[in-house]
Amino acid sequence: MPRYFFHLRYGPDKLAADPEGEILADPQVARAHALAAARDLIARTRSDFVRDWFICSFEIVDEAGEPVLTLPFGEAVTQEPDRE
Repeated sequence: MPRYFFHLRYGPDKLAADPEGEILADPQVARAHALAAARDLIARTRSDFVRDWFICSFEIVDEAGEPVLTLPFGEAVTQEPDRE
């Protein structure tokens, strides 16, 4: 199975590289993993480095360093339908 790296982009010039990555089945599983990680960071993590999680994204690359996808943290938040 391939290894994917989840680099955290904060703003235009800040990137926290993922040195270890995760071994996952395919890009769809990597996207689901990124969504879960983004939700966890938004809900549970306070950071002096990151003040607004919603301007962050994961830049997911494969073992060769080739881009697989970019996942903005805003995609991790789903809206509930209005209830009357």
